Amino acid sequence: MNHFNKLDFTNQPIYIGLDVHKKSWSVSIYSQHCEHKTFTQPPQVDKLVTYLRRTFPGATYQSVYEAGFSGFWIHDQLEQQGIHCMVVNPADIPTKDKEKATKTDQVDCRKLARSLRNCELEGIYVPSRIKVEDRSLVRTRQSMVRKQTRCKNQIKSILSFYGIPIPEEMENRRWSKRFINFIEQIRMEKTSGDFALKAHLDELLHLRGIIARLNKAITQLAKTEQYYDQVKLLKTIPGISTLTAMILLTELSEISRFKTLDKLASYVGLIPKTHASGEKQQQTALTKRRNSQLRALLIESSWIAVRKDPALMFSFNRLSARMKKTKAIIPIARKLLNRIRYVLKNQKPYLTSVVE
Repeated sequence: MNHFNKLDFTNQPIYIGLDVHKKSWSVSIYSQHCEHKTFTQPPQVDKLVTYLRRTFPGATYQSVYEAGFSGFWIHDQLEQQGIHCMVVNPADIPTKDKEKATKTDQVDCRKLARSLRNCELEGIYVPSRIKVEDRSLVRTRQSMVRKQTRCKNQIKSILSFYGIPIPEEMENRRWSKRFINFIEQIRMEKTSGDFALKAHLDELLHLRGIIARLNKAITQLAKTEQYYDQVKLLKTIPGISTLTAMILLTELSEISRFKTLDKLASYVGLIPKTHASGEKQQQTALTKRRNSQLRALLIESSWIAVRKDPALMFSFNRLSARMKKTKAIIPIARKLLNRIRYVLKNQKPYLTSVVE
């Protein structure tokens, strides 16, 4: 009678690097001391989990993949199956020069598994599915506003291209109901020209309707138990409206994950690029690494805050005396960010009478 020893990988770590694509995943599996296998499989979590448990029963599984188009559903499903998963920023993965010259899916997943085993990776924050969906609502509104701006510019370009002047009384009231009626009454020399202009106008009106519905949905979301108190607190800060508060809350998710103001400012992108060598140290423009929605939002809100908050106005005036106003507003945005952090962390309203 033949006897077979049952495999037991209890307390042994297994590292899995995933290079995910829409139609397939490249998977590389490492143990503590060697590479086990690199292969391609369908984009299904269950198939990967079945293979791991059959091949390495009892092991401790750790996996990693790059943040990208696939979002966080792979992370969520792997965690539900008892497999620890890390999502990393692609820019933070250690890469050899040879790997840059020969970039393939197999090279990428091996690099991820190897870096995970060597403890060289730091994962990004993964919000809950509910938070992601709320963020999607707010980001969709921002996307539609950008499309609306592009559509307005296209209509203005058509008017300029054909030399159609805008009445002086409407110069400062563009895109009002009266201005829209003016565009609707324009008649080109051929029906083809009329159709082209009307197509852009129809798109603009359609986008306006979508944005109005999104604004209503965001306002309703801000009144829910999850957000109401925090939105109310944030609105005590000059320059923060309900929409601004909702963008902040959905993008930041949890303020407690930022241990210091520097870490929060780094996430937003309100820190300069620094080059230091020996005794030389140089700071240049703001870092390109940022949360684009939050940085633009904070700078825009800062222009309003300096008019309403005496402390910020005092700081802005002092900074503007030695630099351009467009540069002086950056430190103000960081101060505004500090106020936001204080209010959310301490759950206390902001008082505007404090001079820094």
